[in-house]
Amino acid sequence: MAGNSQRRSRRLTPKAGAPKGTGGKGRDALAGRGRTLPADERPWHKAYSGTEKLPQRTAWKQEKERRSAAEEGRAPKIGKPGTKDTTWGKGGGRGVPTNKSGRGVPSKSGRGRPDSRSGGPRVAPGRRTNPAKDAPELLVGRNPVLESLRANVPATALYVAQGINTDDRIGEIVRTAADRGLAMLEVSRAELDRMTGGVLHQGVGLQVPPFRYEPFEDLTAAALEQPAPLLVALDGVTDPRNLGAVIRSAAAFGAQGVFVPERRAAGITATAWRTSAGAAARVPVAQVTNLTRALKACKEAGFVVVGLDADGETDLYHLEAAVGPLVVVVGSEGRGLSRLVGQTCDLTVQIPMVSDVESLNASVAAAVTLGEVARRRAAEA
Repeated sequence: MAGNSQRRSRRLTPKAGAPKGTGGKGRDALAGRGRTLPADERPWHKAYSGTEKLPQRTAWKQEKERRSAAEEGRAPKIGKPGTKDTTWGKGGGRGVPTNKSGRGVPSKSGRGRPDSRSGGPRVAPGRRTNPAKDAPELLVGRNPVLESLRANVPATALYVAQGINTDDRIGEIVRTAADRGLAMLEVSRAELDRMTGGVLHQGVGLQVPPFRYEPFEDLTAAALEQPAPLLVALDGVTDPRNLGAVIRSAAAFGAQGVFVPERRAAGITATAWRTSAGAAARVPVAQVTNLTRALKACKEAGFVVVGLDADGETDLYHLEAAVGPLVVVVGSEGRGLSRLVGQTCDLTVQIPMVSDVESLNASVAAAVTLGEVARRRAAEA
């Protein structure tokens, strides 16, 4: 046979011809499924808002959603989204910019069940998270929970550990929660540990809506109405424990408010609330978009802006401006005052120290400064 017909790797089958068409059988698959219907247009969804009779399962879902919303103190997610404001705090601003996941939702059995899809309470567990704007908080600790109940914070549920050692605070917490009609859920200590992520909770936790910040203009205006206006500003303090400690010191030494930047700074979380020992319910806290611009507005309103700096030009014990309208600016834990904030301050102040300690913690420095300001004002009175 001529050619290469005797080679070992020769083709034994004919080549494939031209591909055949489907005859239009795949036309529907290529057409696509159209737009995705929103929830309120799907007859099988619990948020369906049509006028015709609902399917039995959809009606059951909507009724279940209404009951859950009533238990948690929120607007039901049925039909068009509502605009009910469930935030809390001293002011009427936006909620804390704080992970879309929620934790520790109370179930029908009375146990907290962490669920990333349920929108339950979130707790700052000592590690960095991305909290959601509309996720509830779980305030822990006997003093913070008691202070929040005394301040009429709009709580939705109270968690109490089984076998807790009761004292006067626990008794008042339970009585106040019962008087307000809050859902009280008894959970095991291990379950409460899991809900709080290991944060010291002292056997009690209170589920509350997101924190509401005071508008900055209202904060400064209210401070100027006082005989001795005093505000505290935090420049890039990222540790919520430091924020809570500063708020506690501000309440102790008569400051009328605290304001912090919206970005790259700690906000009011469960950790900050617990560290403040409930003082966040008494001291207004504001968030500002630009701290430098806010400080300039304070200067125009008549405040003297003082920044804490280890190399400050003025000794704290010789701060003559302490008796007038004053804004104390506390720098971040590592780098201190930023360049622009330092340039905006009217003067920088250092805290004299006996030993060669490099610097003080941000919250400690704020407490020392506020204590000295309170002492000088008391002496002038």
